Amino acid sequence: MEPHHANKPRPKLSATKHSKFISCKLYISESRNATAVDAVERASKSDPQVVVVSQFGDHHYNRFRYTLVSYIVVDDGGGGSSAAGEATVVVHSPIRKVLLAMMEAAFSSIDLESQSGAHPRMGVVDDLSFHPVGQATVEDAASLARQVASDIACIAAVPVFLYAAAHPAGKSVGAVRRELGYYRPNYRGNQWSGSVLPDVLPVKPDVGPAHVVSHKRGATTVGVTPWIENYNVPVLCKDVATVRRITRGVTGRSGGLPTVQALALFHGDDCTEIACLLDPDHASAYQVQTV
Repeated sequence: MEPHHANKPRPKLSATKHSKFISCKLYISESRNATAVDAVERASKSDPQVVVVSQFGDHHYNRFRYTLVSYIVVDDGGGGSSAAGEATVVVHSPIRKVLLAMMEAAFSSIDLESQSGAHPRMGVVDDLSFHPVGQATVEDAASLARQVASDIACIAAVPVFLYAAAHPAGKSVGAVRRELGYYRPNYRGNQWSGSVLPDVLPVKPDVGPAHVVSHKRGATTVGVTPWIENYNVPVLCKDVATVRRITRGVTGRSGGLPTVQALALFHGDDCTEIACLLDPDHASAYQVQTV
């Protein structure tokens, strides 16, 4: 599938001054509204020190993914590295301001109550997944992720749920989402439409209000993991239930490939897609194809 908007050349980041970089995958619940997509894309270009490595929109899912990279500056107390037991603190990264601008554009131009698609979601800004790059550590990424989570709660008053290395106990994103009913479609048996969260949340968020302030905005998840790859396998079959049985042979939670997360999702009148998240250190696209 081709991106809704083609990737455009961006300035390259210089590694001469910085050795620590962070990548963030930002998932926005809208790809059909050109005005909203354009607003978010303009915000992504607000600082040349932040590179949009890729962007991908899916019409059936009504979802857009942006992958951004920039450097970080860490407070190491002047010693070159954090002391044992001392928390890592990211004191500056251009990516934080750009993400904030992109999310503000999304919140101001997208109404979740009128949005629908074939991919689960619970918020206009549905998810931010941070990944350390270069000499950056998971702790560096977690510091930045928590700062961005606070930004989201501040600018939009939405509940934010942390996961993986951003969460104090390392709770997985799957566990968070299952508790919130994220994977249960509420429209036509295989789609998600409007707000999917109750006014009173079944789980207390890690940041932000304990209830849904605005069903137009929903809620957000923010996490930190090693680098993951998105890999989708189209299956020319209308029977979602059948493809779900195939999917159980792929996903690690059901005894399939280690660390692989996978969903069977409606993707047009004659296609169901197995949408996978892969940790390339533990599973490959080839392994998914040959299960």
